[in-house]
Amino acid sequence: MRIGITYDLKSEYILDGWTEEEAAEFDSEETVQAIEESLIGLGYEVERIGRISNLVEHLSRGNRWDLVFNIAEGAYGPGREAQIPGILEAYRIPYTFSDPVTLCLTLHKGYAKQIMLAKGIPTADFFILTDLDDLNSCNLNFPVFVKPIAEGTGKGISDRSVVKGMEELKEVCSFLLDFYKQPLLVESYLSGREFTVGIVGTGKRAHAIGVMEISFSKPEEAQVYSYEVKKRYQEFVIYRLVSDPEAMAALDLALEAWRALGCRDAGRVDIRSDEKGHPYFLEVNPLAGLHPIHSDLPILCRLAGIGYVDLIGMIVQEALRRYERKNVP
Repeated sequence: MRIGITYDLKSEYILDGWTEEEAAEFDSEETVQAIEESLIGLGYEVERIGRISNLVEHLSRGNRWDLVFNIAEGAYGPGREAQIPGILEAYRIPYTFSDPVTLCLTLHKGYAKQIMLAKGIPTADFFILTDLDDLNSCNLNFPVFVKPIAEGTGKGISDRSVVKGMEELKEVCSFLLDFYKQPLLVESYLSGREFTVGIVGTGKRAHAIGVMEISFSKPEEAQVYSYEVKKRYQEFVIYRLVSDPEAMAALDLALEAWRALGCRDAGRVDIRSDEKGHPYFLEVNPLAGLHPIHSDLPILCRLAGIGYVDLIGMIVQEALRRYERKNVP
């Protein structure tokens, strides 16, 4: 079986003039190499494709694959994660992970939370802010949490994201709107425990492989899982698998959210509890980072005794199982 790998390589975008933070969601050479070596070790023939422009060139030359292992985040626009899957669907080429509809919905944190509300899945009260005038209709109690509507890897999140008053909220929102050029999600701040739930499978087959709690080793210096903290997680963050009743409630909620949003194959759902220990949906990552050492999903798998090659193998098998049912050539 011939498998292609689509990805956005961080170093290429930095050479193109992107800053380190602008390219934060893109993958390192180590990640691509680890996936490639894992697939080869599992017995597959592998070809690196790269970003969307490379894929278009390959397709125009008539190149095809039995499956594409897609981890491309996309570079531009709110539908960026859906661009490569959309092209692959047009050519009827099977690929891993979620489809374009799910990728668009989950990248937009506000739309994802609206679906949670429709499904009766607990999520913090929120509103979507497109300009500062929207603050006139803000009826949330402080503190609130503010972040860009369609970013990942903690981009746009810092200690200033926890906001305790209206004047401060205006300052933070003004900066984020100007810097990220996109709407913001403003939601009630949840002060309880934070979890990420690793999930493998699709629909009824989806199951959690573990619940990982995220806490801080230096709470006097870091209390928000921000872009800077994620870069220096070994200094600031403690990860541990948990299975107490609150964690199991988070697991059940995560599976509900995963299925409600139509996520496929593997990924993570982020959950945070309120001060009473009731878990709420934060967001879902259907294209979870796959750096073998530093990404949350592989870290969770390591803690659960699941090797990296085994994780990659599970992702491929879940994708192939879906396409066998659909009989896609």
